[in-house]
Formats: sequence, structure tokens, C-alpha cells
Amino acid sequence: MKIFADYHTHTIYSHGKGTIQQNVDVAIQKGLREIAISDHGFGHLMFGMKKKNLSKMREEINAINQSTEKIHVKLGMEANIISRDGKLDIGQDTINKLDIVLAGYHFGALPDNLMDCFRIHGNNFLARYFPTVDKKVRVINTEAVVAAIYNNPIDILTHPGAKANIDTKEVAKAAADRGTALEINSSHGFLTVEYIKIAMKEGAKFVISSDAHRPVDVGNVAKGIERAQQAGLHVDRIINAEE
Repeated sequence: MKIFADYHTHTIYSHGKGTIQQNVDVAIQKGLREIAISDHGFGHLMFGMKKKNLSKMREEINAINQSTEKIHVKLGMEANIISRDGKLDIGQDTINKLDIVLAGYHFGALPDNLMDCFRIHGNNFLARYFPTVDKKVRVINTEAVVAAIYNNPIDILTHPGAKANIDTKEVAKAAADRGTALEINSSHGFLTVEYIKIAMKEGAKFVISSDAHRPVDVGNVAKGIERAQQAGLHVDRIINAEE
């Protein structure tokens, strides 16, 4: 199995350590044909992209694409799911400016309102210590993720299960229906082998990503490939893989 694209990489525009060009240079060195720059959405505390930088990033990426045929660079964003009804921290005006949309759940993202702050962030925090809360918030998390998939043009759902407990089967059903790829994240360890097997049965597609926060980690997807192979996932179910 060969991965030809890494669609989840971060730069100094959020809390990555390298520039767009540095991520691209490493991707070329590692033989990738595509890379996405997918920094955190605007609502992520401390780490979120600044709206004013989006046009600057687009200009940088366009210039790189015009200067080389070795690789194609996409402008993306890892948006945050911020409400129980699946709202993202980026609007349609921003989505229209992107080449690829990633979305996931992060504790650091500002919720849409105080009620959702308690329902999602508060309950996910308490779930670490109280099993009864974990069962309750699993339902809430699943509802939020499924709603996000149906209400937004999400290409990739990032590290499902890593930050919050979800019903993988229900999320995979929605992802398969909407054509959203479930990420096998090589940094977080999610999807797990068990989750991959569950999602496979629902017809979902997958993507293997590095979630690189340093240029040197771009294309580092060995752990993701290993989990995919352990689950028996065929290459034709992975949108950025080939034989």
C-alpha cells in the first residue's frame, strides 16, 4: 500500500512549526503527489487560524502550484464541530474559498452557545471520571458528529473517537451516505483497528493522514497504514492510497 497524498497537515498559521513551503518541500521529498494545508478553524482557542490570513494562504498556495508540477497543494481547514446540531466554526463563505474541508471535535474550540458548552465540553470532561456520564455523552457526541456530516460539505472527518466517545457505526453510516471519508490518524491512534472494522461494514471510505504539526512529520503515515492492514482494509476503500 502506498499513500500518495497527505491531506491533514498544520503550519505556523495555526500551531504547526513550519511554513506552507516547508511542508510542501518535505512532501515532495517523500514522493507525495498531493498535500493539503489544513490548519485549525477560526474558533479554536489559541490555535485557530486568523480570518485575515486565509487570502494570504491562498496566494501562497497558488504561487507554489504555478511554480511546480511535482505536487499539487490544496488549501483546506480542520474546522471544529461546535454544537449539538453539527454547526462548524466556519461558514459557507469560508468553505467556498477552500479546496478541501476537514472537520472534527476538539476541546479547545469555542462552542456555539453556553448550553452546548456544558452539553458537549462539560459532559466530555466529566465522562473521563464517571461511566454513566460517558454513556450519556456518547449519544450527544454521535448526534453532533452525524449532524455535522449531514449539514456541511465535509470531505474528511478527522480522528473520529480520539477526543470524544462516539458510536462508530452510526457515524460511519452517515459518512458513507454523504461521501465523507473517515480519517485513520497516524498521530492520534484513531480510528482504532476495532473502529475501522465497524466502519468498513457500513460502506464508509477512509483516508490515512499524518496530522503533521512539524514539516518533518508530513507523510509519516506508517502507523495508520499498519492499523488499516490489521483491520483488513483494502486499498480501494482509502481515498489517498494505491497499490
